[in-house]
Amino acid sequence: MQSRRSVLKTVAGASLMSAASFDRVLGANDRVRVGVIGHGLIGTRHLLDFKAQSDVEIVAVSELSDERLEAAAAAAGNGPAKHKDFRKLLERPDVDAVVVSTPDHWHALMTILACAAGKDVYVEKPLTLVLREGEWMRQAAEAHKRVVQVGTQQRSGKHYQRCAQLIKDGHVGDVRSIRMASYRNILPGFTKPVGDRLSPADWDMWLGPAPFVAYDPGRCLYHFRWFWDYSGGQTTNLLAHHIDSVQSMLDLKPPVRVAAMGGRYSLKGIGETPDVFEALFEYPGLVATWSSHEVAAAGEDGLTFYGTKGTLKLSRAGFEIVPELEVPPEEQIPRFSGPRTAPATPAPRTTPLQESGYDQVRDQFVPHVRNFIDCVKSRKAPISDLASSHRSSVPCHLANLALRLGRTLRWDDAKQDVVGDPEASKLLTKEYRSPWDRELKAALGRG
Repeated sequence: MQSRRSVLKTVAGASLMSAASFDRVLGANDRVRVGVIGHGLIGTRHLLDFKAQSDVEIVAVSELSDERLEAAAAAAGNGPAKHKDFRKLLERPDVDAVVVSTPDHWHALMTILACAAGKDVYVEKPLTLVLREGEWMRQAAEAHKRVVQVGTQQRSGKHYQRCAQLIKDGHVGDVRSIRMASYRNILPGFTKPVGDRLSPADWDMWLGPAPFVAYDPGRCLYHFRWFWDYSGGQTTNLLAHHIDSVQSMLDLKPPVRVAAMGGRYSLKGIGETPDVFEALFEYPGLVATWSSHEVAAAGEDGLTFYGTKGTLKLSRAGFEIVPELEVPPEEQIPRFSGPRTAPATPAPRTTPLQESGYDQVRDQFVPHVRNFIDCVKSRKAPISDLASSHRSSVPCHLANLALRLGRTLRWDDAKQDVVGDPEASKLLTKEYRSPWDRELKAALGRG
């Protein structure tokens, strides 16, 4: 087996070999050869969706879990190469593109190393663990001329695109308030690992650039989401989708102010991220809120746009527009006597609309995969490009920082920094654990 330093040199130098074997020029009818890294919850879905494309071949899979590695190879169905070390997959000249479906703390580094190795990348959301990683990913993709698609699949949904046009056309009036929410009750909390336990021998590799802690099977596989070293809780897990829809549909830059409150009040067992979270985002002329409960399931999940003419309720299954009614302001003043002059049936301020029956996989996941494959061939920017996806990650990171620091944060998008808060600014980045810090620097041309 190659040493880590040797592999580092191979990966970092891959872009220099593009004229040889690492950068095929693909025609419209060529097959795209894909390597899949990670076969957990979303990785399983992605492997099936890529496999279903007639011009895609799954040539390699990578997983640290023996159980999942064999499951990935079986799902591919064509005897793909199997690698526990993802860097071996990146070295392969027969891989044109990779799918990164790993725990969040790996997303940025794997994408950067894949770009340096001459591979195009489909990377799951959340894009990053800390905000500055988004800038590093953009640098790598631009330097190595790679196509990178981020897994915010709603952008490829036709009804999401239609709703964006309806808002742009003024169908719901001026959107001044947005509600994003996710509610469930998982009391008393998770108490055991999911699936077969990861081997202690693979623990150091699973941690990767994250700080070292003693082997703990409860931290990995599905439950990584509840630890700050690997993820940002439901804020980066679920808000990432909603806020991406909000900012892409309304063509918004990140918010100028972010406040958040909450904590881990009732859940016991595995995890440390909040079980109740409330966040407030201020945009010019618009306020958005995020509400997440892990201890109470009552309430309406999803994404709601409140406009001056109507309310738009949007989900992966469809949408509904409920009109506001033309009621004179004077008639809305409370009174206890005297007649009212408002019409018995007030006129609607807009036309009601409703569509349903959309399927998350068929109507969002599969078109998103198709968009990526088409862009791999055309070299055009994908629908969820790195620049706009990085902008969508900013509110998520700021909300978590506002919660953990206990104060409102102001954001300067031009400077890409928190205003007047050196402590918060310092937390926008992180140091990778050795040797991954050297691999990052080498891939970015800094080491």
